[in-house]
Amino acid sequence: MYKVIVFAGTTEGYEISRFLSENQLPVLACVATEYGSKSLQENSCLHVQAGRLDEQQMRDLFFREKPELVLDATHPYAAEVTQNIRKACEETGVSYTRILRTGSEQQNAVYVRDAKEAAEYLEGTEGNVLLTTGSKELAVFTSVSDYNKRLFARVLSLPSVIESCQALGFEGRNLIAMQGPFSKELNQAMLEQYQCKYLVTKDSGKAGGFLEKIQAAEALGVTAVIIGRPLAEEGLSLKECRHMLIERYGLKKEQNVTLLGIGMGSIGTLTLEGREAVRSADLIVGARRMVDAVRLPGQDFLYEYRSREIAAYLAEHPEYTKVVVALSGDVGFYSGAKKLVELLGPETKMICGISSVVYFMSKIGLSWDDAKIVSAHGKTCNLISLIRENRKVFAILGTNDGVRNLAEKLTFYGMGDVILHVGENLSYDNEKILSKQAKELVSYEGDPLSVICAYNLKAEPEPATHGLSDEEFIRGKAPMTKAEVRTVSLAKLKLSKDAVCYDIGAGTGSVSVEMALRASEGEVYAIEKKEDALALLAQNKKKFTLDHMYIIPGTAPEALEELPVPTHAFIGGSSGNMKEIVELLIKKNPQVRIVINCITLETVGEALGCIRELAKQEGCECENEIVQLCVSRSKNIGRYHMMMGENPIYIITVQMLKTSEEVEEQA
Repeated sequence: MYKVIVFAGTTEGYEISRFLSENQLPVLACVATEYGSKSLQENSCLHVQAGRLDEQQMRDLFFREKPELVLDATHPYAAEVTQNIRKACEETGVSYTRILRTGSEQQNAVYVRDAKEAAEYLEGTEGNVLLTTGSKELAVFTSVSDYNKRLFARVLSLPSVIESCQALGFEGRNLIAMQGPFSKELNQAMLEQYQCKYLVTKDSGKAGGFLEKIQAAEALGVTAVIIGRPLAEEGLSLKECRHMLIERYGLKKEQNVTLLGIGMGSIGTLTLEGREAVRSADLIVGARRMVDAVRLPGQDFLYEYRSREIAAYLAEHPEYTKVVVALSGDVGFYSGAKKLVELLGPETKMICGISSVVYFMSKIGLSWDDAKIVSAHGKTCNLISLIRENRKVFAILGTNDGVRNLAEKLTFYGMGDVILHVGENLSYDNEKILSKQAKELVSYEGDPLSVICAYNLKAEPEPATHGLSDEEFIRGKAPMTKAEVRTVSLAKLKLSKDAVCYDIGAGTGSVSVEMALRASEGEVYAIEKKEDALALLAQNKKKFTLDHMYIIPGTAPEALEELPVPTHAFIGGSSGNMKEIVELLIKKNPQVRIVINCITLETVGEALGCIRELAKQEGCECENEIVQLCVSRSKNIGRYHMMMGENPIYIITVQMLKTSEEVEEQA
C-alpha cells in the first residue's frame, strides 16, 4: 500500500515523487511511457508503474492500493487524463490534488488559443519558423504556405514519430529529431542556424523548457508565438504542494540555500556557476537591486536584505527547496554572508563573485595586492588616517556626498593633491570612472553606488611605537604631558587599533594625538574646559591629520555623559572631580581601562580611595598598579651635561575585573 500515488508525466511529478521517497513516504509514480519511467530511480519507498491508464484502470488501482492522496502532475495539456484521474478519485473517495505548472505571460510575444490559430497567424508572416510543440498537432501547420520550406519541426527522436512527420512532408533539414531538455544556448543556436524569425511554443512552464525558449527568442529578436492553455485549472504549484505535504505528513524541512556573489550587478559579471544556481532556484532573495539583476521571468523572489528576516522567512516557507540569496560583489568581501551562515548553518553553500575591488582596480590599471581595503558604507571608517599612512586605499563609500566629504577633509588637512580615482555604477550601462586631485572634487555630487581608490605619493606610515618628541607639538601656555610620561602612560593603557578613548583634561593634546595615532581605526575624545587649550587642540588635530579625534569643550564628568562608551580613559586633570569621573567611566563600561596621572600624594590617595569604594559598591575586584616615574633630562653647561630633574609623576593603572557571575553568564 502506498501513502501517495503520483501521476508523474512531468518534471514536477518526478520532483514530487523523489521528494516523497526521500522523506521515507511510500509512493507510486505512474508514468505513461517506458521513456518516462527512466526519469525516476526506484528504491524502497518509490516504485514506478509505466503504461497509460483509462478511468476504470485508475479506479481499480485506487481500490487496490488505497492511497491517502493522489497527486495529478500530468502535462497541462493532457486534459482528458486529468479529467479521468479526478473522476476516479471522486468515485473511490480518495483525496485529489492537482499540481500546476507556473505559466507567465511574456512581453513582445503573440498569444493564440490553439495550434490552428497559430497556423493562421503564421500564414500572414514571412520568414522561417521553429516549431517546438511536438508531433501530435504538426498536421495543423501544413496549412501554412510553403510549410515544408519555412517551417522547421523539432520532435522526439522516435522512429514512429519521424515516420509520421515524413508522411506530413517534414523531412530532411526541416525535421529536427532531438530529445530535450534544451538550454537557452541550444535553442538560440537552432534559431540562428535555421535563420528563424518565429518560434512556436506552448506555455508549458519552467519544467517544460518554456523559459529557455523565450529567452533564446528575446536574445535574437525572434517573435514567440505562444499557444495558450486549453484549461483554466485550479490547483497547487510545486512549492505549494511541497508545503502541503510537509504539513500533512510532518516531513523534514530541508532547504538547500546558496549565498551567491553576483558581482557588480550587471548580468555580465555573474559567473557561470552563479547563473546555473539562479536557473535552478525556486526562490531568489536579496535587496531589490540584487534580485532584479539576476532573477528570471516567472521566478519567485523576495526583496529582503536583513539576515534575521531572511532566515525567518525561509523557516516559515519550507516549500522552497532551492534558495539563492543574492549578495553584491563577492560573498567574502564586506558581505552579509557571514551573518547568514551563522543563522542558516554551516551547510549553507557559498558561490564567490567578482568583488568591486578586483573589478575597479583593473579598470584604473592599478594592482590591489598592496592596497589598504576598507568599507565606509554604513560604518565608521577613518579614511583620512588611512590615506595619510598608505599609498593606496580602496574604499566603498555608499552615499552620494561621500566623495565630496572625503575631498573636503583631505583638502582641509593639507592633502588636496591626493589623487582620487572614483567609480560609480560599476558594470552598468551608466558606469562612470574618473580620476582627479582631491581639491578638484570638493563640490562633487556623485552616485551612492560608488567606490574610490585614493593614491597618495606622500604617504608616511606611522612609527610602530609611541614617542613623538615634545617639540613636534604646537605649544602654548596650556599644560602638556611630557614625552617620557606619555610613553609609559600609553603603554599602561594597552590601546587597541579600534579603541574608543577619553583624554580627560587634554591640555595641549599630546596624549590625545598619540592615542589617535595608535587607535587609527577607533575614536578619541579630547575633553578640555580652557579656551586657550581648546585652540591648541584644534591646531594639533589638524597638524597630525586626525579626523577621528573629537574635541569636547567642557568639564568632566558632565562633558562625558553623551559620549560613546569608552574602552580606555586617560585622566590628566580632574578639576577636583576624580570620584565622579571614575564612577561615570565604570558606569558606562565596567571593564574600562583607566590610567591616571597624579602629581601630589593627596591626589593619589583620593584616586585609590574612590576606586576601592566603587569596586566595593559594584561587588567586583579591582586590579590596580602605581608607578612612580622620576625623569631627569640633561642640560648643556659648556662642555658638560648636567641632569635636571622633573617633578615625579604617579601613574595609576585601574582595571575592573569581571565578577564570577559575569564570567559564568558569558560562558
